[in-house]
Amino acid sequence: MAHTTESRAPGFWPLAAVFALFVLFMYGPMFVIFVLSFQGPEGGLTFPLRGVSLHWFRQLAEGLGTVDIGSAFLRSLMLGGVVMLLTVLLSVLAGLAFRKKLSGGNALFYVTVASLIMPSIIVSLGIGLQFRLLDGGLKWLLETVGATSTLEGYGTSLGLFTSALGAHLTWTLPFGLLIMFAVFNRFNPAYEEAARDLGATPWQTFRHVVLPLIGPSVVGVGMFGFTLSWDEIARTSQAIGDVNTLPLELQGLTSTVTTPAIYALGTVTTVVSLLVMGAAVGLALWLGRRHTPGASA
Repeated sequence: MAHTTESRAPGFWPLAAVFALFVLFMYGPMFVIFVLSFQGPEGGLTFPLRGVSLHWFRQLAEGLGTVDIGSAFLRSLMLGGVVMLLTVLLSVLAGLAFRKKLSGGNALFYVTVASLIMPSIIVSLGIGLQFRLLDGGLKWLLETVGATSTLEGYGTSLGLFTSALGAHLTWTLPFGLLIMFAVFNRFNPAYEEAARDLGATPWQTFRHVVLPLIGPSVVGVGMFGFTLSWDEIARTSQAIGDVNTLPLELQGLTSTVTTPAIYALGTVTTVVSLLVMGAAVGLALWLGRRHTPGASA
């Protein structure tokens, strides 16, 4: 039997070349930073490599001058975790609510996603100003009621889990909402009707029918929430107060650190993002297979 091969369309190779260049443009810098982070002790910020070692990772663990990388790392992890949980919770609840016609629902939707088209730095400045006005109002109130001791100990309402959390949610929630709206737009209500016909309560229907079916999408929303928060700079810069997240510390170090330690830090942050994305994809695949008919047969 003769073997025939299907010829490529004339435009295949030019488009393939464009795609290859795009991939190189997107991931080339990441690969270069990854390689340079393993320079030897005498290595610099450019090629060629001068030895291969973990020297700069050890230096990173010991600290970079006065910057406490460990604390910034933990702050980013904690903030990312809280943002992830709130993004999942609010997105799922909003998706359920918007399945019914809501009075003013369209306006609420557009207001929510409007933050995507606003420049991030403007959003950050607005949130920072809002909390500074809140500080002024609280201090005036404390002074008015004579709470002198409280006033003396009061600093600012700007912080990791106040203004910074709100700033990050303005970035992650619209993505979560768009995902859940798309999921529920394709959701077949017949499954819920069957569960109710069998006597299930609304909570049992959600717990045992709806949630397993939307589980992979919920995991995706959580992944978006964490990764978008993990590397956010612009919306954090003016709204976090007197502490810094890891991306802000990394941005500051680019002007003071002139060794491959800065690349080692970039490699660590990238690896954390990749681990989160890998765990999310694995969990989503596992949930999808678990609730596929015949998967456990």
